[in-house]
Amino acid sequence: MEQHGQTSYRFSVAPMMDYTDRHFRMLMRQITRRSLLYTEMVVAQALHHARKQPEASQPGGRLERLIGFDPIERPLALQVGGDDPVLLAEAAQLAADWGYDEINLNVGCPSEKVQKGRFGACLMAEPDHVASCVAAMAAASALPVTVKHRIGIDERDSYAELLHFVDTLAGAGAQRFGVHARKAWLEGLDPKQNRTIPPLRYDLVHQLKRERPNLTIEINGGLETLGDCLSQLQVVDGAMVGRAAYHHPLRWAGVDHDVFNDSSHGKAKASTVVRGLMTYAENWRRRGDRLWPIARHLVHVVEGVAGARAWRQQLTQAAGQRDAGAEVLDAAARQLEAHGY
Repeated sequence: MEQHGQTSYRFSVAPMMDYTDRHFRMLMRQITRRSLLYTEMVVAQALHHARKQPEASQPGGRLERLIGFDPIERPLALQVGGDDPVLLAEAAQLAADWGYDEINLNVGCPSEKVQKGRFGACLMAEPDHVASCVAAMAAASALPVTVKHRIGIDERDSYAELLHFVDTLAGAGAQRFGVHARKAWLEGLDPKQNRTIPPLRYDLVHQLKRERPNLTIEINGGLETLGDCLSQLQVVDGAMVGRAAYHHPLRWAGVDHDVFNDSSHGKAKASTVVRGLMTYAENWRRRGDRLWPIARHLVHVVEGVAGARAWRQQLTQAAGQRDAGAEVLDAAARQLEAHGY
């Protein structure tokens, strides 16, 4: 990540299915220029099949739909899921070819569908196999290979097992560990419950950093405010925020200043976020795509102020029209500017 700085992982927005698509990442870039952003998880096998399709890399092609992005979104990591070293190596090469800054392996998702595909959190039970995947990815391109994982799964949740897992992957070439400080129950809890019911064990992540000071450790789970993140950054190398970033995007408007000591872009407001997406929306519409996939992420930009609910309703109704264009965003921004938001 030379071009975008070696410390972008100090604050990152976690990969989230159905949330961190290219449109939400463009929204976050209006708020923070320095943070590391992630794609949604893309299955390595899907990438393998997509690249074989005619015009796969062209706008609207299957591969472009899966991993296309605007350069403004960088620094950006491609998160992949899979357990086949050959397919994961192919994904790493694709990530490099497309201009990503790193490739991240998902070893944290506990969903039943992901388990059936034999990847995600269930792979924590097979550190040697995950290491072979990491090694293949590292050999396939010069991109940093990073891993997002849990502190454990089911009854395999001791610190000794966590340390063995991390040491094994570090030996295979993993360059950073994004640790969700909860274990995952592979049976009995759904993904939403797995984000809230297993208790947070920040102490285990802190111990990991103390005992492996040479490794880059990024903490995830339960971080709701910038203050929470700054506190964690006294102990670990990076803080990763998930749904608190999606549902409260402007809560993180101080990240560049407070985490990266960068005040060059000023502090975003709701109106500047909306207006900042207009050119992007115009280009998206020229492709023949609808405005709604962009606008749906904007409903959380305004909260806790007079007229917020009415503004969201108007935006939703206008942006949902099939022929809606960037003029909808212009009108929405004007409304916000009139109230100083």
